[in-house]
Amino acid sequence: MSERIVVVGFGPVAARLVDELLPAVRSGLVELLVVGQEAEAAYNRVMVAELGVGRTTAEALAMADASDLAADGVEVRLGVTVKRIDRARQQLVLSDGTTPGYDRLVFATGSRPVIPNLTGINPDPSHPVLPLGVTALRDLRDAAQLRDAVTAGKRVIVLGGGVLGLETALAAAEEGALTTVVHNGSFPLGRNIDRGGGAVLAASLRNSGITMMGNARSTAVEHNGPHGMFSALVLDDGSRIEGDLLVLSCGVRPRIELAEGCGLPAATGILVDHHLRTYHEPHMFAIGDCAEVRCADAECPECRTALGPSGLVGPGWRQAEWLAEYLILLAEGGQDAADTLAPLPQEKPGVVVLKARGINLAVAGDNSAEPWDDELLSVGVSEGMARRQVAQWADPEHGRYVKMTTRSGALEGLVTVGMPRTAAELVMLFERGSELPADRSLLLRLDGPDQLDSSASNDDPQRTVCRCAGVSGASIEEAVLHGCSSVPEVSKATRAGTGCGGCHGDIKGIIERHFQGVAA
Repeated sequence: MSERIVVVGFGPVAARLVDELLPAVRSGLVELLVVGQEAEAAYNRVMVAELGVGRTTAEALAMADASDLAADGVEVRLGVTVKRIDRARQQLVLSDGTTPGYDRLVFATGSRPVIPNLTGINPDPSHPVLPLGVTALRDLRDAAQLRDAVTAGKRVIVLGGGVLGLETALAAAEEGALTTVVHNGSFPLGRNIDRGGGAVLAASLRNSGITMMGNARSTAVEHNGPHGMFSALVLDDGSRIEGDLLVLSCGVRPRIELAEGCGLPAATGILVDHHLRTYHEPHMFAIGDCAEVRCADAECPECRTALGPSGLVGPGWRQAEWLAEYLILLAEGGQDAADTLAPLPQEKPGVVVLKARGINLAVAGDNSAEPWDDELLSVGVSEGMARRQVAQWADPEHGRYVKMTTRSGALEGLVTVGMPRTAAELVMLFERGSELPADRSLLLRLDGPDQLDSSASNDDPQRTVCRCAGVSGASIEEAVLHGCSSVPEVSKATRAGTGCGGCHGDIKGIIERHFQGVAA
């Protein structure tokens, strides 16, 4: 008898799980039902801002086709919400009045945007009412609002200084909108970057035509435009920033209400163990933005320092791939067979990357210590660890900055602004845990004029080009050798570039180098 698996949510992570389960569906081993709240099948939500400025299409963002899945035997219900889950009966109660049952249930509910508590916006975070001209830029309809504003060269205000907010602001400014970024703190990316890197980044953003409003706290939105349209953002000092569109980019919060409603434990996300199983309920799982991997063993060294959901698509995809293998083993041979699969590997520290025309930034690990900060540099020394070392270089006039925090020669943290080749090398060394050269200045020379036409270390075929999907340069080169001649073709063949899109330039470079070689 086949196992019935129900996936709640149909975003990029759910799409990857469905894709991995398709062979089992086609063979009749698994019955699969996917319930999606939106009217559209899964699409790349990370690239919604690119859609909003006209650099891509909704078709290019699509990650699944409901009719194709139906032809393969997957039942897809779009525009339907789960009202509640009956754990005792192993049934869902859906908004269309049906009550489908399940053998295994996977939460892939993702996250929702954080809506700040501003006068003029409904304060209910679960069901905010945004005035016309205010968007959180999460779905295709939000992208249409941004597209209208950018096309007309209107004034766009981005509230929030995180990566997505900055990428949105940069793209909008590059396409002709008058763009302002409003954020807390003295520099953007305050949770990720150090003071020196933040100052250089802020200057680079201003040089890109963006008005930066730091140390600003907003209190209200005015919507005195035609038909109640947004007209201004009000700050706590009483000043007003007038605009035509307000983009809220204040972070996201895991959607855990459905799990909590049926009695499952949750912290920041739905609590799951190293097999992605929810606490006390081995038939239920969670993946992606809504899942917090933190097992119930208080002595587990991995979970003792575990953080909440990463908010990145790459870890969610890796969870989906692992869980698909686990579920197939369960369906084939029961729990004994599934237990032969090694637990989900611990996720490595993430790398924050911002790529735009003229701006390149990479941040990873702990970069809080300054070169002469003896207290932070000595952390861990009393436990027998080596002392931290910091190498730092800045050229604010030209928008360049590098910081390397090491212990025993290996990177614990890094910050690079405006140094793309150095960034690529440092990220590779960070992800591999490799030791840096004793002379750190050798890395800075990668972005020197004598390296512009060289193939330096960025062409290491084993380096990870697409961190979201974990695709190496060698895999991309192989796809090109087999006939892929464009970024979309490489993405279809390898999945590279289907996440944040930050690697599109690198993929294009690999393609161009290949065909230049062929032409020669």
